[in-house]
Amino acid sequence: MATESNPLQSFFQEMVGITYDQNGIRNAEVQDYVANLLTEFCDGETMFKIRNAEGRCLCDMGELLLESDPVYGPAPSFDRERQVRKHIGDYALFLAGMFPESLNHGRLRHARIESLVDFVRAGKESYYIVSKFEHFEYTKVAPLFRQMSREFEQLVYGLNQIKNDLQEMQHPIVRQTQEFLM
Repeated sequence: MATESNPLQSFFQEMVGITYDQNGIRNAEVQDYVANLLTEFCDGETMFKIRNAEGRCLCDMGELLLESDPVYGPAPSFDRERQVRKHIGDYALFLAGMFPESLNHGRLRHARIESLVDFVRAGKESYYIVSKFEHFEYTKVAPLFRQMSREFEQLVYGLNQIKNDLQEMQHPIVRQTQEFLM
């Protein structure tokens, strides 16, 4: 988990706060969670941390969904189901918000299980399932995931705005203006 002293965490915290406030998502816990997610997913290993029993990285949404099934799939426990479902929600939110163009691009190039999966639906459903783990150590975070499931599309939209803002910051005219003001 990223720390508050991490400059990247602070940067994302500010961007998420401004963008989500403008879009009516004023819950600080949701904003903190999304800013932390952006910071953590800057490390590719975190984004692809779920592995199957053989140790193979699962980066296909369909394989992740199969991995999360504790009844008919390989998930050995409901805790594993929760872990994988939380990751599915995070992964879907990140890709749909920050790299939506990659979702269709991959579908056109590869015949993979995820070609059949709607990322937004999978993310929203996964956060909802995580919210149903509302006992013991998960009691305090269940409402967060319930809200994130309800507002999933708005969260994706906000991340897409952040992506556009980041791209605009890289535009030569904006960079020249920033250099001039410094």
